[in-house]
Amino acid sequence: MTVTLVTGANKGIGFETAKQLLAQGHTVYIGARDVERGEKAAADLGARFVRLDVTDDASVRDALATIDSAEGRLDVLVHNAGVLGSEALDGPTALRVFDTNAVGIVRVTEAALPLLHKSSNPTVVTVSSSAGSFWAVTNPDRPEFQLPLALYSASKAAATMLTVQYAKAQPGIKFNAVEPGTTATDMTAAFGIGRSPEESARTVVELATLGADGPTGTFRDETGELPW
Repeated sequence: MTVTLVTGANKGIGFETAKQLLAQGHTVYIGARDVERGEKAAADLGARFVRLDVTDDASVRDALATIDSAEGRLDVLVHNAGVLGSEALDGPTALRVFDTNAVGIVRVTEAALPLLHKSSNPTVVTVSSSAGSFWAVTNPDRPEFQLPLALYSASKAAATMLTVQYAKAQPGIKFNAVEPGTTATDMTAAFGIGRSPEESARTVVELATLGADGPTGTFRDETGELPW
């Protein structure tokens, strides 16, 4: 069975991604920093839970060690954990947003690489955003043009760049970033916009289930590659 870890998977797109991958026969580990919520989500889905706070090195190491002990490898890693950071534009908020949305990708990827190298078809998907695309935020015809989310946008630009750079540095592993589409989640509730997490998760799942000859180093949505 394909062994998959989805970070920030106790709700929203991460939860729906885990649900859909379970339906495809994956052994799914739900990573969440809140134990109670994570365990409940895993129980509801029939998944497995690991406590994983992407901003905490020890938590990340322990989570991957747990998967290593139980499975001996990791086939799919989905970087889904993220924060919006819309409450303030200041140093502490910037540090928190970048620590979660960008540095967290480095922490989890570095801890996961030894396990991914044991897979016959290792795949990493970053749930990024066109809010981090220079093309989108400067295009008046795009919804991102109107979003006042400087820290989120900048951190997602970093997340996409990290994904592309990892694809270059790790040619044996597929790394792709995805724009899942404007989605109605707890994080976007204040904007009152978006489609269901179930719908958006389909694009994430598509990239998480690529064959060995699938693309790598791309940023895409459900229609194909996107400029950024």
